[in-house]
Amino acid sequence: MAFSVNSFADKHIYTGWFSSKAVSGYDAVAYFTEGKPVKGSAKYKFEHLGVEWYFSSEKHLTLFKESPEQYMPQYGGYCAWAVAAKKQRAPGDPRYWKIVDNKLYLNYDISVQEKWLKDIPGFIKAADKHWPEMN
Repeated sequence: MAFSVNSFADKHIYTGWFSSKAVSGYDAVAYFTEGKPVKGSAKYKFEHLGVEWYFSSEKHLTLFKESPEQYMPQYGGYCAWAVAAKKQRAPGDPRYWKIVDNKLYLNYDISVQEKWLKDIPGFIKAADKHWPEMN
């Protein structure tokens, strides 16, 4: 019987069904340093919490290793709105993101992000309450 790496990965970090890549292989540090989503490279790969994190440079890899909690998306990279509004895990798409109070949040798609942007503080408060109960 075959299992994907993700079968054994921490369910608290979204990687998709047939992947072991956190943030869909995007560089989590780049959101903070470059202000945009940047694809990571297998050349700068790091395993943390049972999943693979990809980076676009050695510098970003080093920054992440020094302080992963600072750069990891909230709610394990699941959609922040879904955790808040539905108390459900939905994929977070690295193209729909926002940094709030120096924390990275991902959303499922543009329409969900538009909902989330209408009450970010309220949704963060609800998601912060729901997330521990979901784990």
